Amino acid sequence: MNDNLILVVDDDPMNRAIAEESLDGEYPVVTAENGVEAIEAVKEHVPSLVLMDIMMPEMDGYTACRAIKDSPFGETTQIILVSARASTEERLEGYRAGADDYLTKPFEQDELLAKVRVQLRLRDTLFQLARTKTQVAVENNTLEAHVAEQEKELTDTRDLVVFALARLAESRDPETGHHLSRIRNYCQVLAARLAEHGPYTDQIDAGFPEAIYRASPLHDIGKVGVPDAILLKPGRLTADEFDVMKTHCAIGAEALREVAAQNAGCGFLDMAIEIAQSHHEKFDGSGYPDRLAGRDIPLAARITAVADVFDALTTKRVYKDAFSVERARDIIRSDTGSHFDPAVVAAFEACFEEFVEVRNRLEDAELAQIEDVGDEAAQDRAA
Repeated sequence: MNDNLILVVDDDPMNRAIAEESLDGEYPVVTAENGVEAIEAVKEHVPSLVLMDIMMPEMDGYTACRAIKDSPFGETTQIILVSARASTEERLEGYRAGADDYLTKPFEQDELLAKVRVQLRLRDTLFQLARTKTQVAVENNTLEAHVAEQEKELTDTRDLVVFALARLAESRDPETGHHLSRIRNYCQVLAARLAEHGPYTDQIDAGFPEAIYRASPLHDIGKVGVPDAILLKPGRLTADEFDVMKTHCAIGAEALREVAAQNAGCGFLDMAIEIAQSHHEKFDGSGYPDRLAGRDIPLAARITAVADVFDALTTKRVYKDAFSVERARDIIRSDTGSHFDPAVVAAFEACFEEFVEVRNRLEDAELAQIEDVGDEAAQDRAA
């Protein structure tokens, strides 16, 4: 296996040359001219990553991607599909084919290198997980007494990877801070309150609060498919831009379905799919993407909606200052029955002080982290 070797697949010599030049000096590169050659090159060179055009003669990128992912090398080869087409359906077709990422032409060198680095880091993480699982399987044969401890280690590792993937999506927005940490804590607080006091005790079992704690950070994972020009726009989005932004729900849910299909037993992923798909639905049916209403909206999504809006209101963004927690509470209260499930809002009001405590605690942690970075920078300058 050639560590960090990249296979560039494109029938256009100029496009291959551009990709090679963009990667030159960072990673070793081999090339192929179509999907058939790509499959043979994967067998011969076992690259870490394939950068593959979609529209090619003999075999297109979708077909080649499926063949590679179904091969013995599929689990160890990351694939980024490249195309001048950038519609949501084309992106989703790429993910359905097994692609790990999608890059739109023409691309900037920095964007290409950033996506390559992310996929190589993800590949390394998956290798680490595979090694951990193998180690656990071996140890379980002789150390049955440690089975429970090892399973917990695997779960913790998986959760760290899931959270890291969610952070990768959020990292494109430099102002979100501890957004994901706050969201999962807010959701867990609400779920625990509802579990204890109803009215959804028939839907909330003992594992629900922990599951939503794990699943809720993935609510906006689909934003990886939204262009920076829209995602980071400082002003109000146009109607067309907002339509593009809305697609992050479907993109995220579809990506998570693909993961869930290959990871039986990760029940929290089913909840994560519901949250990613439906956390922008509104109780009165005026939300998106499916205009669900009332209890047709999954409960986990209804809970996440309150947590997400509270965090958005109380966080400073380029287009607004942070609202006080009291004003945020009033806004959520005023949208009871229209945007939000009245029962979830009642739980929110009952545990409002816990929300404030979570926000303050994580805000203090964020400030301490900033101070640590400042201290390290000062020490570097002094050195």
